[in-house]
Amino acid sequence: MQPGYPLSLGLYTPEQMGEVDRLSAAHVPVSTLMENAGRAVARAIRRHERPARVLVLCGPGNNGGDGYVAARHLASIGWPVAVAELAPPRADTDAGRASAAYVGPRVPFAPEEAQRADLVVDAVFGAGLSRDVGGLVAQTLQAAGKIVAIDMPSGLDGATGQVRGYAPQAAMTVTFCRFKPGHLLYPARGLLGRLILADIGIPDSVLAAVPATTWHNEPGLWVLPVLGAQSNKYTRGVVSICAGQSMPGATRLCASGARAAGAGLVRVAAGAAAGAYRLGQPGLIVDEAALESLLEDRRRHVWVCGPGLSEAEVGEALPRLLDSGRSILADAGALTACAGRPDSLRGVSVITPHTGEFARVFGAVGANPPAQVRQAARQINAVVVLKGASTLIAAPDGRLAINTHATAALGTAGSGDTLSGVIATLLAAGMPAWEAACAGVWLHGEAGRQAGPWPVAEDLDRYLGPARQKAEQAQGR
Repeated sequence: MQPGYPLSLGLYTPEQMGEVDRLSAAHVPVSTLMENAGRAVARAIRRHERPARVLVLCGPGNNGGDGYVAARHLASIGWPVAVAELAPPRADTDAGRASAAYVGPRVPFAPEEAQRADLVVDAVFGAGLSRDVGGLVAQTLQAAGKIVAIDMPSGLDGATGQVRGYAPQAAMTVTFCRFKPGHLLYPARGLLGRLILADIGIPDSVLAAVPATTWHNEPGLWVLPVLGAQSNKYTRGVVSICAGQSMPGATRLCASGARAAGAGLVRVAAGAAAGAYRLGQPGLIVDEAALESLLEDRRRHVWVCGPGLSEAEVGEALPRLLDSGRSILADAGALTACAGRPDSLRGVSVITPHTGEFARVFGAVGANPPAQVRQAARQINAVVVLKGASTLIAAPDGRLAINTHATAALGTAGSGDTLSGVIATLLAAGMPAWEAACAGVWLHGEAGRQAGPWPVAEDLDRYLGPARQKAEQAQGR
């Protein structure tokens, strides 16, 4: 585990969780963990569902073992329960012993049985899926009216969130110990229903022995800079933005986002277009001088290149910024200008593409977004922020954060320009690039939540201060 990153925010792939289970056996018997897991599923069903006819679909592995335990606990309180086995577990396994402990009705694993039940518990495969789901399993799940899934609805990849073959829509999913990346990624995230995380007794010492490389993006993964009694506009940080002539709105949104997020000073390098920016916010500094002259000021170490820029303007500005050794956030026009040429971005600190821009630079995201974004970060040696419903923030060293703290209302023109300003502000305040990107994405998402259901990008600025305050409160300040 990386120093300073809370264990509670770690996301574990199915392979990593398998290693956790293996190491846990030295501290807690697998049979105890299985008992705890099945009991947690039964407890969740009792809490959120009325008594009903239940069919538990059990696979031959440990996920099925959890299902037998859940069936036994539900039957013990009088719920009508039956079990359907895809294949019986081996008698000498923990799942086999859990099967033997369940003494209630058993019915065929068939669509007709699923259709007859009021509630179907999916304990077939779980998150550690190794093949596409089809045939009898898919047909039986399709016949179910309401599904509660154990760990992950069968057919969903716990590492990538992708559907493999067929996956059902669950009303509720109960998982254990830690979330998997797939729980936070679409399309899986939309198929989980109510998501419950249950503690089944795995020691923190075991989790610490299996280092996470993926985290849920929340305060605590990063710490915002603190204003001191002697802080000033330069210690808070200077954000400089390359401005274009034909699309000043994007630059203005980026600048106002930076100011609202706490930048000490925001300056727009407008050149001959300076007149288009002078009637904007009075606290914004507009520079007419050539970029080479502006780069002589060493206090201006963070630059944003891309919002509102044409490809030609990027071609003029980006090489000069790269040669200067400044910290650069590249977005929008800079990504379009580097389409098919990712190595042209080497030397920047952060890029913030949406899926279309990412595809133009690196190729389609494909079936494994976490792997693709990590590869892109390694390729250009920069932090890559892939914006979306679940935003991915990857560092060149392989660290990955998944952000779910946002709202679909952020899908409005100019919202990404505001985000660029927020991240640049945190870079200018001295945060490392990956942490600055993670914090900026969270703050942007929180501002979107507070702005209501139909904000425009200009609305977000009013909520960035309250968003920062909420993050600080979550960090215990």
